[in-house]
Amino acid sequence: MAKVMVIGGSGAYQLEKELFGKILKAERVETPFGLSNPVYTLKHPGGFEYYFLSRHGERDYDVTAPFVNYRANIYAAKHLGVERIISWTGPGSIKPIYKPGEYVVPDDLLDFTRGRKSTFFENGGLGFVRQNPVFCPQMRDIICQTLSELGLSYHGEGTYVCTEGPRLETPAEIEAFKRLGGELVGMTLIPEVFLAKELEICYASICYITNAAEGLKEGDFKPGVLFEGLLSEEERKRVEEAVRQFPEIIKKAVEKIKKSERKCSCSRLMERYRKKGKAGKDWKEWLFSF
Repeated sequence: MAKVMVIGGSGAYQLEKELFGKILKAERVETPFGLSNPVYTLKHPGGFEYYFLSRHGERDYDVTAPFVNYRANIYAAKHLGVERIISWTGPGSIKPIYKPGEYVVPDDLLDFTRGRKSTFFENGGLGFVRQNPVFCPQMRDIICQTLSELGLSYHGEGTYVCTEGPRLETPAEIEAFKRLGGELVGMTLIPEVFLAKELEICYASICYITNAAEGLKEGDFKPGVLFEGLLSEEERKRVEEAVRQFPEIIKKAVEKIKKSERKCSCSRLMERYRKKGKAGKDWKEWLFSF
């Protein structure tokens, strides 16, 4: 059984699934929270199976970040036996040394979302889960090793500010985030990472920088193009090249993940509730224990 899921972010819909492996099956999983996005079972060139899910759509950016059914997608992953999730996302850069087209492996989060369903545990007294480390350190190490071995420019840490969206941020908001220690700004990692942690799934992400955040540099408004002028033509080409690299990054990272023994604390995040008798062997009962 496949134990690893890849959640493709911005640009995933531009990449043919066959670049990640042979498609064996595609299905939408029925969950108590609605249907998941289509989940593809892929055959890795190394001979094993893993799963792939495109967060925003199949052929275009059809579902914006605040309207993704995160609970259905993460529930589907757990239902399919997934123990580890690697995702990608395309935030803007608040920190000038993070350039469009470069990769960042985030290690912390600031949550500025408002209307999202951010927990599975709406009742029952569960969910008081520690958030340090935010991302699985073992998975982060594997991602960094992968990027390094492929000779790709990356930064091994960064604080990701997650906003509600779908609008972009104002210059004053970016300035506030900067003062709070934010270095990246996007819309997708929350609640995805928190939901994965609640179900004891390891989770880590790769960011590829898409643009400089609003107000950090001068740029004339350009109608009809992505980010309306926040991105130069040269930067756009670098961003597109970063997206084209994802099949190789993912295949190499997933192979490393499959070969590594799970030694992190992610699988024991609910241990306190087990000891109290509130979390049994059937994880589905955790969600509806009220």
